[in-house]
Amino acid sequence: MLFAFSGRATRNFLTLVVVMHFILFVDRVNLAAAASVMQQDLGLSNIALGVAFSAFNYAYAPFQLIGGWFADRFGARRTLTVCGLTWSITTIATGAVTGLVSLFAVRLVLGMGEGATLPAVTRALSKWTSLAARGTAVGITHAAGRLGAGASAPIVAFLIAWFSWRFSFVALGVVSAFWAAAWWWFFREDPRQHPRITRAELAALPAADPAGKIGSGPVPWRRLVPRVAPLMIVYFCQGWTGWLFVTWMPSLLQKNYGFDLKKSSFLYAAMLFCAMIAEFLGGVVTDYLLRRTGNLLIARSRMIAASWILVVAGLVPAILVHDPVVGLTGFTVALFFLGFAIAPLWTATMDIAPKYAGSSSALMNSAGAVAGILSPVAFGWLLDRTGSWTTPFGFSVGLLLFAIVMTWRIRPDHSIETAPSLGGLAVAGE
Repeated sequence: MLFAFSGRATRNFLTLVVVMHFILFVDRVNLAAAASVMQQDLGLSNIALGVAFSAFNYAYAPFQLIGGWFADRFGARRTLTVCGLTWSITTIATGAVTGLVSLFAVRLVLGMGEGATLPAVTRALSKWTSLAARGTAVGITHAAGRLGAGASAPIVAFLIAWFSWRFSFVALGVVSAFWAAAWWWFFREDPRQHPRITRAELAALPAADPAGKIGSGPVPWRRLVPRVAPLMIVYFCQGWTGWLFVTWMPSLLQKNYGFDLKKSSFLYAAMLFCAMIAEFLGGVVTDYLLRRTGNLLIARSRMIAASWILVVAGLVPAILVHDPVVGLTGFTVALFFLGFAIAPLWTATMDIAPKYAGSSSALMNSAGAVAGILSPVAFGWLLDRTGSWTTPFGFSVGLLLFAIVMTWRIRPDHSIETAPSLGGLAVAGE
């Protein structure tokens, strides 16, 4: 849906970001796709493999904040070029690992590079997209990431079948290096400095910094953190449930409903595909609501609350009625509307702090990453203690209800800098 972007330069920018999200998630998930072959070849135990998986998340959460700060101080061009080279080098190096220590090390560094990426991308989007098209941009790019996660397994399987698991990592790392080079060549911190951008495109974009600075100067943490805190709380609650789908849903389909591995894998893939569609549609809808109402509260905060009401509406029958049809329908509805809320959440970080979108999105996403570390462990503990799949998801429902109330504290209509201009929405949306 590139029609929301008025010229070739902005469409090319968005294409680069979409490709980046696809590559980012392929590089993130490729270890899981090659795990069985690597485990046998390297002689890793299940515990050792689990430790290697966890290395990524140890670095991912703290480097959200570092990456957001770096992007706001020094610009998205430098930050994302460094990030892209980091994914490239670590992915290639994964093809040379000899055991747990080296595998843990490369995954740890990969987590650093990927942790810094999304906040830097958010800053770039805040400069290169109009207020009326930001939701669509976020929806497209995040959907591309979901597609990359789903495509990782067949891509890696093909490379392993034709070559080897070591070659698969080298090949994927080379692709990342090409992307980093393309980003450095194409991207300009200020769109007005791009040689191929048109006046019509510039008219739809945010105003340039009159001083012409690459970065936005020191991050005003004292003003920023209190304003982003409600987003951090609600994204933690969103991430708590979202990570359960990533980590425990395949096991639930097999153990709670009795599906075999093949059928459960197909059903899980179908659920993820629905979530990918939802992330894209959520971006389109938040932009539509903004054009129709001119009200950021409706387009962001109220849309998030409505989405999560529907998540709860899907989860409650799924966990209370032990029936495969009811369960699959309910869980799919819940995952769909979790994805539907992604675009208004991320665009709200740009609305609240347009010049510091890297740091504001980093604060929010780091809260989601912490939830990703805690929720799978808590779910397993509750499952062991109660023997019931209902209790852990019941806790998630409680968190989501709390998050729905907290959305009223999100004020995207009050920027920490100046109130965003809603003028030109009709033009930007044409």
